[in-house]
Amino acid sequence: MSRKTNSLKNLALQKFKKDFWGVFSLIYIVFVGFMAVFAYAFAPDSTRYANQMHVSIHSKKPGFKVDMLTLPSGIVQEQNYLDVLFFGLKNSNTEIPISNYHINKRKIHYTTYVPNGLKGVDKLYVLDDATIKPDNLIQQKTFLWGTDKYGRDLLSRVLVGARVSFFIGFIAVFISLLIGVSLGSIAGYFGGKIDAFIMWIINVTWSIPTLLLVIAITLALGKGFWQVFIAVGLTMWVEVARVVRGQIISVKEKQYVTAARALGFTDYRIITKHILPNIMAPIIVISAANFAAAILIESGLSFLGIGAQPPMSSWGAMIKDHYSYIILGKPYLALIPGACIMTLVMAFMIIGNTLRDALDVKA
Repeated sequence: MSRKTNSLKNLALQKFKKDFWGVFSLIYIVFVGFMAVFAYAFAPDSTRYANQMHVSIHSKKPGFKVDMLTLPSGIVQEQNYLDVLFFGLKNSNTEIPISNYHINKRKIHYTTYVPNGLKGVDKLYVLDDATIKPDNLIQQKTFLWGTDKYGRDLLSRVLVGARVSFFIGFIAVFISLLIGVSLGSIAGYFGGKIDAFIMWIINVTWSIPTLLLVIAITLALGKGFWQVFIAVGLTMWVEVARVVRGQIISVKEKQYVTAARALGFTDYRIITKHILPNIMAPIIVISAANFAAAILIESGLSFLGIGAQPPMSSWGAMIKDHYSYIILGKPYLALIPGACIMTLVMAFMIIGNTLRDALDVKA
């Protein structure tokens, strides 16, 4: 006979499973994370940063098809499987969109693609490498989500750009928790001059607008991928510290804390083993909110041009490049990355609220 346990952990898990939107948000976040990690395995353009440009086919609608002629460069790029899987293919070959072609032995006669029904330039390419068949150099490519203003595959750019927006949440929240929980615990538990000093630091940091502080730290550290992550994390610990401090002040006089002191436990053990596990619900909620805030801040920085730098793909940078297309008849170029940001932020907010309700012992 199986015995059903009614521990708080199992009760919280059961409550979480009953919330449809919470479970759906968790599945969506896991899906986005999986696609972000293995973006190059699913992206139609698996080159590094999905940065294969074809100016002649810029701003094409979803489902656009064109024949692509690949001219080998003769340069061998040595890469192992894991490097290609996680960082993309180093491609030195030249891709040329063509409208028509015909092959005569080792010669390829082709006409370059020109939009608006115009006739391109007729050219001739002679294949010197006898190991390559001319037919293998021409393939029809389909751009499922169309192309951006530089002729890059939009779907590939969105998939690769998910890495920046997704992982900045984890790194920024980790940094904010590390600093915020530590300072908030010390301030709330010990009080007195220590609390006053830490609160002074918190208030000074709180008084500086978040975006301006992030910009200042980013400029101090330099523009780049990891610099943005660190800058965002260093500006989000204040909310965590205030929440942790307030929660510890409200529970440090509880009977279980008094009993722990009477048993001779150290302050470190009382904080980490007894107090913090009992105030996890608000910390989880503020962490979920910080996930969402980190994604929005990074998108804003990329929109301003001081986030992830080209050719690296970022949802915020994609909106910056194409926001003018909203009134030029192709709004999807900016709306697609905008929708990705909105849905991911919403998913983190929903799962945070769901976990708060599930971990609420009073309920």
